[in-house]
Amino acid sequence: MRGEMEPLAQVSIFPPAVAVMAKVPGMAVVKTRLHQSLGAERATELYRCFLLDRLDAVASLRDIIGVVAFTPPEAETLMRALAPPALRLAPQRGADLGERLSNILTDLLDLGHIAALAVDSDSPTLPMAYVAEAAKLLSDARCDVVLGPCEDGGYYLVGLRCPQPALFEGIPWSTDAVFAMTLDKARAQGLSVHVLPHWFDVDTESDLQRLHADITVSAHGPQRTYAFVRQLYQPVKAAPSPSLTRGTATGAGGCP
Repeated sequence: MRGEMEPLAQVSIFPPAVAVMAKVPGMAVVKTRLHQSLGAERATELYRCFLLDRLDAVASLRDIIGVVAFTPPEAETLMRALAPPALRLAPQRGADLGERLSNILTDLLDLGHIAALAVDSDSPTLPMAYVAEAAKLLSDARCDVVLGPCEDGGYYLVGLRCPQPALFEGIPWSTDAVFAMTLDKARAQGLSVHVLPHWFDVDTESDLQRLHADITVSAHGPQRTYAFVRQLYQPVKAAPSPSLTRGTATGAGGCP
């Protein structure tokens, strides 16, 4: 049925599920803090590259079930066209990010997955080894919660072995207190927590500049993202300018 998670065959225990938290490009406002430097259209194309690269990366992981937790729900047909066929679809539910995270993780655990993880779609260079490590730790019952902290104070990954709705309540989302408050809540509830290495996501122009700097020293990475960011920073011969906005006026097309 449309609008509901696609069912798996009924067995007692399923592998860990990894859900990519996704906004369907063109159907939801994305990367608002990059609109001033890139414009809304190019910011959306950048996010599209992030998302497609992340979906491909999750689809390539072994011993997990990949899921796309998408919003808005009415964009299911478009999301299905974008996602690799191996990934299942699940519309996000909830009034805020906390409810949406709690609901998708609880739904996956209720379906019988041995663990459920949610990962962001805007930390394009995140090593998938971190995601695999988190899934393995939870599957082996070596911890109750896994958190992957972002350098800006949020987190790029949260994973659970059992539903924990209280972890997502009363959190000031989109602030630098998200990771610390979540960690404190987990420990206060007596949950064992494994913390992954810090990583960075791309929300601001300085983050984008950092990503570009990484690209210049590495030939390996998410292909669509790398190609698009290189285009963004190509000099414009007719009107050279240090401004990223001008530099992208004619220097970048859509996500490859």
